[in-house]
Amino acid sequence: MTVTTAIVAGDDADGLGSALEAEGVETTYIDTPASADSMDEAGLASADLFVLTNLDDATAIPLAKELNPDVRVVVYAHDTLPEFAKGQADLAVDPNLLGPDVVAEELVA
Repeated sequence: MTVTTAIVAGDDADGLGSALEAEGVETTYIDTPASADSMDEAGLASADLFVLTNLDDATAIPLAKELNPDVRVVVYAHDTLPEFAKGQADLAVDPNLLGPDVVAEELVA
């Protein structure tokens, strides 16, 4: 899967959005809590990647999958992914384990 567009939800304090941009990915940012309206306005219907950086808003994961079943959901956060969202996230990475540049490079490869 070629990643050309991404939506980053949350504060992105660890910089994955910037790392994706450096890899040539068109990146749109939305604040959390993410809503169907904010995801729609950001272009989720045609996005390749939905990145969640704030697990207080984990309910955004099933919502993103409902709005775009083909979107790849990546959680890039320090907290543990809640059970209800584990089956819907495609990838969960702790920023303490892998830096944003490495993750972005692997996501677009």
